[in-house]
Amino acid sequence: MREKQTEHKIREVLPGSIAQELELEAGDVLLEVNGQPVEDVFDYHYLTNEEYLTVLVRKPDGEEWEIEIEKEFEEDLGIVFENSLMDEYKSCRNKCIFCFIDQMPKGMRETLYFKDDDSRLSFLQGNYVTLTNMSDHDIERIIRYHLEPINISFHTMNPQLRCRMLNNRFAGDIFPKVDALARAGIEMNGQIVLCRGVNDGEELEYSIRKLTEYLPSLKSVSVVPVGLTKFRDGLYPLEPFTKQDAEQVIDCIEAWQERLYPEYGLHFVHASDEWYLLAGREFPEEERYDGYLQLENGVGMMRLLREETMEALGQMCGDANAPGSGVAGEQLDEGGAQADTEESESSGRRELSVATGRLAAPLIRELCGEIARRFPGLSVHVYEIRNHFFGELITVSGLITGTDLMEQLRGKPLGTELLLPVNMLRSGEQVFLDDVTVEELEKALQIKVRIVKSSGQDLVAAVTGREEGGRG
Repeated sequence: MREKQTEHKIREVLPGSIAQELELEAGDVLLEVNGQPVEDVFDYHYLTNEEYLTVLVRKPDGEEWEIEIEKEFEEDLGIVFENSLMDEYKSCRNKCIFCFIDQMPKGMRETLYFKDDDSRLSFLQGNYVTLTNMSDHDIERIIRYHLEPINISFHTMNPQLRCRMLNNRFAGDIFPKVDALARAGIEMNGQIVLCRGVNDGEELEYSIRKLTEYLPSLKSVSVVPVGLTKFRDGLYPLEPFTKQDAEQVIDCIEAWQERLYPEYGLHFVHASDEWYLLAGREFPEEERYDGYLQLENGVGMMRLLREETMEALGQMCGDANAPGSGVAGEQLDEGGAQADTEESESSGRRELSVATGRLAAPLIRELCGEIARRFPGLSVHVYEIRNHFFGELITVSGLITGTDLMEQLRGKPLGTELLLPVNMLRSGEQVFLDDVTVEELEKALQIKVRIVKSSGQDLVAAVTGREEGGRG
């Protein structure tokens, strides 16, 4: 009898896929590929890459199908499993002094308290992992299957300090694993969450120097400041960074960039956008981001948004004065939204509002001002939302709650539409972190809310009202 862990139930078959042509359906169970059991998603991706496959599937009625498949190398079968990892998720074994989840208030939805530290999520979704959950078997499979990139949370290259920061006596044992990945040429990216007085200063210099030994397999390392909420009672005493601290961090990183780029063609180590904003310095030019390898860690997001916005405006400026290019609406009164919208559109004017976090607000205000300058009749209110829920040291838009939006925007001039960045919402849903829905926000503020994707092109489209592409 087969072990239960070798059975993987299909949740969905993608339209037009190989799996659909083979008449596989939701509810079918994958048993084997090429006569081998599938342990998890690592095995599945490796085994199904081949051009010739034999797949064993069990139908809901118990009938087993053995299917021979001929396809292109690495062509996907188009199967979505009930569990994306095809195995149990590995939760974090560490008790990091900077862990954001430990700084959240009680009473939020259960999924927000799950600490993942699973290397398979690094491969699938780009998550950063500490490697403390990874066995030698896991490392061997990554190397054998050549699964990359693997994103690693280093935090420090001092083994003893790493044990203290992660509160795990085995946390300093990861470096032989990283050595093995580097020798095998597995592409990696790294991150350092910097804590004031802990792993900064000389420790940061030491960590960067040691990390350069993994070049060129290690493509990039981001340095991000620790996020501190107001819910830190009983936790390790951490302090926020100052403007002077930020200047020192940037100076350290940029000195390493100048040293490394001539030899490797990579700037390698990058400061996240928060450091430049805190220091009051201009963001680096686009070339220094090495293709934005650390975008998800907040490295280069502001520069990319500015570049994309200006590019989109450049493409549109030829017809910027065309009829209907600039619209402006009246502020919504309760019960009169439709009439105001129609009146504003017919008058050839457009008034709207944008809400974002303190981190992005200055740039968003600058970009919206530039858009409005090029489109006569366009009026944009940009509101900087302070994070009362988590504390004002949290400045990113992705951690703003629906409650803070309601409280801080109520009674403000909003125009006919409120634009919000998509990262404020739970992935794929219309719900904020505090479970307030977009619909509830619309009712509370008596305004239409448009969710805007992250690119500059989407920002321009949403602000000008030229197309529906800005909807998230």
